[in-house]
Amino acid sequence: MERRRLGRTGHDSSVAILGAAAYARSDPDTTAASFHEALAAGVNHLDVAPQYGRAQELLGPLIPPVRDRLFVACKTLRHNPDGVRAQLEDSLNLLGCDSFDLYQLHGVTDLADLDARDGAVRAILAARDEGLTAWVGITGHEHTAPAAHLEALRRYDLDTVMFPVYPRLWADPDYRRDAEALLTHAAEHDVGVMAIKAAAARPWAGRETTADTWYEPQTATDDVSRGVRFALSTPGVHAFCTPGDTRVLTTALAAAEAYHPMSPDEREAAVAAMADEASIYPMVPT
Repeated sequence: MERRRLGRTGHDSSVAILGAAAYARSDPDTTAASFHEALAAGVNHLDVAPQYGRAQELLGPLIPPVRDRLFVACKTLRHNPDGVRAQLEDSLNLLGCDSFDLYQLHGVTDLADLDARDGAVRAILAARDEGLTAWVGITGHEHTAPAAHLEALRRYDLDTVMFPVYPRLWADPDYRRDAEALLTHAAEHDVGVMAIKAAAARPWAGRETTADTWYEPQTATDDVSRGVRFALSTPGVHAFCTPGDTRVLTTALAAAEAYHPMSPDEREAAVAAMADEASIYPMVPT
């Protein structure tokens, strides 16, 4: 699997990042099999969070044997600095790590949220100074995330960003403008960029859910490949997080292994193919 330098972190991350949301409601055997499937495919970067159900508990025994070849990224939704620090230390313990490679302010959706979490981001920056994490980043959903993340990069010394990139969003001129502004700033300042929701399809909109994701994911090989190729062909994107469903994960890993860039015409065709779909945002939990 291709690897790309994740900005100033200097880490050559696999273009597919193992998204641990897939293990929120998993079991030990399924998690172990899926985790080793990802490693065998060439994945060397894990993204996990306390909000992902049982993920930390299930992954904890699996990480120490491969810690020397796995970039471990975790994150927090907390606002209070003491709470942030306590959760960071709890995650380190659960995941069997002495320190994280990357710790992220999780789920920052807009400027009001960013303002409310000033103490939290400063607590994470202090943890970096203490050596509890090597790098610091920000993540978020919703149409307003790119603008909020750009402002965060202007306010704080952050090393990475993680936000949604899938073809339907590029059909929204406001989102595309804000995302491309963020990508340009990140490239100019050597900030690592990770995409989420590459294989998103549409909201469930009341239909029966057939996957563990809060949105309906693509499942057909060609459709997953289109989303993965689109994300990885977006200028400035270094990697994408795999979908939060172990069944779709296998297809996404295969798409990452077979990745080849989209031409500009192919990218516009991918956008056109999804332009009439409803956006998965705003988030509506299943």
